Amino acid sequence: MKAFLLISFILIFTCKLKAQDEATLVKIGDKAPNFTFETENGKTKQLSELKGKVVWINFFATWCPPCRQELPHLQKEVYNKLKNNPNFELIILGREHTWAEINKFKTDNKFNMPFYPDVERKVFSLYANQNIPRNFIIDKEGKIAVASIGFNEKEFKEIIEKIDELMK
Repeated sequence: MKAFLLISFILIFTCKLKAQDEATLVKIGDKAPNFTFETENGKTKQLSELKGKVVWINFFATWCPPCRQELPHLQKEVYNKLKNNPNFELIILGREHTWAEINKFKTDNKFNMPFYPDVERKVFSLYANQNIPRNFIIDKEGKIAVASIGFNEKEFKEIIEKIDELMK
């Protein structure tokens, strides 16, 4: 019976990892898909305009527990330290969220990071099919340097180390 449970666990875990990998549409080393997003002042910006910068793209949802766990780390350990660095850009996209939902969430949680809506998953669908939170780090040449799914503190710290390396 124990062997059956162990084999079942391994199969389920392996299938879950495989499903997550299949849901990721871009891989490390790929050119980051370009996209246009609306900025808070109603204007638009394109990822391609940020070439030469290290860009951290975060996909989240207000209802997602791991996202809610990750965002305070993103605020404190990344945004607060790099917000004035001209070679860094943070783009946080609310998957299936409107400006009103994002702004309420931002205010309620006392965040001052840049949040943007991705109401119809137009940007998300260029990078993945499912699973959040997701982080993609784009290097100065416009290539994917990091692609992560979910949140755990150890992996988050490794992403920060990669950012530090890319910023040199």
